[in-house]
Amino acid sequence: MTRVLVVEDDPQLVRALVINMQARHYGVDAAPDGTTALRLAAARQPDVVLLDLGLPDMDGVDVIRALRGWTRVPILVLSARSASEEKVAALDAGADDYLTKPFSMDELLARLRAAVRRTETAPIAPGMTLVETDDFIVDLVAKKATRQGHDVRLTPTEWNVLEILITSPGRLVTQKELLQEVWGVTQGNKSNYLRVYMAQLRRKLEKDPSHPRYLITEPGMGYRFEA
Repeated sequence: MTRVLVVEDDPQLVRALVINMQARHYGVDAAPDGTTALRLAAARQPDVVLLDLGLPDMDGVDVIRALRGWTRVPILVLSARSASEEKVAALDAGADDYLTKPFSMDELLARLRAAVRRTETAPIAPGMTLVETDDFIVDLVAKKATRQGHDVRLTPTEWNVLEILITSPGRLVTQKELLQEVWGVTQGNKSNYLRVYMAQLRRKLEKDPSHPRYLITEPGMGYRFEA
């Protein structure tokens, strides 16, 4: 059973989320504040975290940072904050997705399913276990990236995007393909997700993120990894 931790201080919304997810056979724990959320995350080891940013005891971004100190569990932010800088701050802290309130339950459940799919381990092709470039190394078995001898902390979504690209070196991976593989959606208006995550990956891995050598954009089409 997939276990979900709901971190939300609105009891009415918590009740709706719990009813809908239990009806679909998810195990659900709920926390009304950040302190309880961190305690439950450590004790229950959820598969996915649904997190409100406006908590009574601490900001949700601080909860994300605390979780990222020890776990790669997918974090889906549910927030009334719609400003782009708020979304960027949450994604930069380590969130994997961001849904603005009010949202449809169908969309939330679709993103929840996509988050679960992303955590499933895909088999690595024979011989494709270590990718080395002049600037960074990616170990596909250990799911670890290093740059100049230092570990690079990647969120699960960043890792998923990177893994898709580097396991197909030189091949154009279309926006539609990446959206389908990573988020389970194909709507063209979701391409801004890719731009955000590619920018984050370049900042973490490329020597000159503004002039990428490895993670290449093919305008209007998709992305390519050049070894």
